[in-house]
Amino acid sequence: MTEVILESLLDSLKTLPFLFVVYLVIEIIEHRAADKMRAALASNRIGVISAAALGLIPQCGFSVAAANLYSERLITAGTLIAVFISTSDEAIPIVASSSESVKWLLPLLGVKFLWAIICGFLVNGLFKLLKLDHASVHINHPPVHIHESGEHHHCADCDSEGGIFKNALKRTLSIFVFIIVTSLLLNIVIYFIGEENLGNILLANSVAQPFVAALIGLIPNCAASVVLSQLFVSGSLSFGALTAGLSAGAGVGMLVLFRVNRSMKQNFSILGTLYIMSVLIGVILQIVL
Repeated sequence: MTEVILESLLDSLKTLPFLFVVYLVIEIIEHRAADKMRAALASNRIGVISAAALGLIPQCGFSVAAANLYSERLITAGTLIAVFISTSDEAIPIVASSSESVKWLLPLLGVKFLWAIICGFLVNGLFKLLKLDHASVHINHPPVHIHESGEHHHCADCDSEGGIFKNALKRTLSIFVFIIVTSLLLNIVIYFIGEENLGNILLANSVAQPFVAALIGLIPNCAASVVLSQLFVSGSLSFGALTAGLSAGAGVGMLVLFRVNRSMKQNFSILGTLYIMSVLIGVILQIVL
């Protein structure tokens, strides 16, 4: 057991410097170009493509922003779905920090980006046909500044170099704690259950595994992406299942959607569509790879 604990701590510590660099870059992008990013999301012409691209940035903020923008009729359901599908939260730093799994990072991002665009346009057409989307989208609405909690937020020193550095450090330590805890728990589970039995529980090498992974991804918390990534890095989850889980995972964005958007019919339609689309791409990859 001592070996398991030490291994978990050492593996987690190796990711710390990389995580800080990643989050520092993310903070710079977010604070220097936030308004331009939100404006791109609100564009009717390039909204879906912009959403798919912005969602690749590993954080929960854009899914939260997209949920608020959708509730205010600034973006379409397809644009919202594109953000949700492409969002990977904390998965990118974790997958990239492992020498064995880093080779899957670009394929993961590429598949999620293309699938987000395809699903975004499909959902726009489907929701329009079924009259599930907003009657109109108002693209001239003033930009909305939203914190990851879903609330309007203003920070006096966030844009300063010290504020950016502090935020990057805070986010790094926050996710680092998640990584240590999940890594430790997963290793303890594997230790007691055994890798073979765990694989059976997660339906390893089965076409059905993406169904389970997508359910885990729907958990409205950034920790879900950490768990999925750790399972993938440990070899308990296939690439198809990882893609399904991360495509379904929108962080706290889905929670915010249910809180701010009045139409429960729209909200449940988006939730169901997200799960189906995520499982579909996971099953396709599971069969092909």
